[in-house]
Amino acid sequence: MHIAVCIKQVPDSAQIRVHPVTNTIMRQGVPAIINPFDLYALEEALRLKDRFGARVTVVTMGPLQAEGAMKRAISFGADEAILVTDKIFAGADTLATSYALAAALRRLNEIEPIDIVFSGKQTIDGDTAQVGPGLAIRLGFQLLSYVSSVDRIDPEKREIVVHRRAEGGVQVLSSRLPCVITVLEGTNEMRFATMPDMFRAARFEVKKWDRDAAGIEDIRQVGLKGSPTVVNKVYAPQPKAVRAEFIVGETPMQQADALVTKLFADYPKLAVDLAAHLVSEDGAFK
Repeated sequence: MHIAVCIKQVPDSAQIRVHPVTNTIMRQGVPAIINPFDLYALEEALRLKDRFGARVTVVTMGPLQAEGAMKRAISFGADEAILVTDKIFAGADTLATSYALAAALRRLNEIEPIDIVFSGKQTIDGDTAQVGPGLAIRLGFQLLSYVSSVDRIDPEKREIVVHRRAEGGVQVLSSRLPCVITVLEGTNEMRFATMPDMFRAARFEVKKWDRDAAGIEDIRQVGLKGSPTVVNKVYAPQPKAVRAEFIVGETPMQQADALVTKLFADYPKLAVDLAAHLVSEDGAFK
């Protein structure tokens, strides 16, 4: 079994600031990390490796600086790492990114057939959740999105059963391989890197594929040329200054009464909504 995991190196969103004048993201001095959602995908792939002896290949598109993220993935236990990097990829939106990654995955599939492509449900810098589904469409693989757990896999029958979180609850889906799986947060817990894998990662040579090695057939579909998305403005929400109000009462019961009185005074419709929810048409409590 061969599993590909698409990851992305992103700026740590907890330390990102927006320039007050230009309204652009200030990335200077912001550390780069592996997209947290992609770590859940990587861990799920590594668990399948533990169960079935699968081979795990990590793939990303980005600048040469993303090599650090690839080596960290190797330290967790991935077998191979491919960095798809070229100047023409700069400025890519989700459409152009999925085109370039799909081309690289096709080339990888020619070298060693891929059974599953894992990715996180979205990235913390874009939050679009579009690249995973875009890969499934371009590759012609079955899409299993928002997966909360992999229930079972039958490599011989080439079948997989997963649990997918939906608005109405949890769906149990059965699919044929190959497929693309986007993994939800909280699905698992990332393992610690072992000392042997850390030493291996330090010596590891990440493969770097340019446009030719990745099999890019039309350069008009990558980078800025292939990106129809236009960001009009980036801004930070203005903080709201709201003063806390104190509910006065000598006993907890008096404080509760004062709170209820204030809520009904501030929100007159609240009493009507509660009555409709608690009292039936005949006047009895539900």
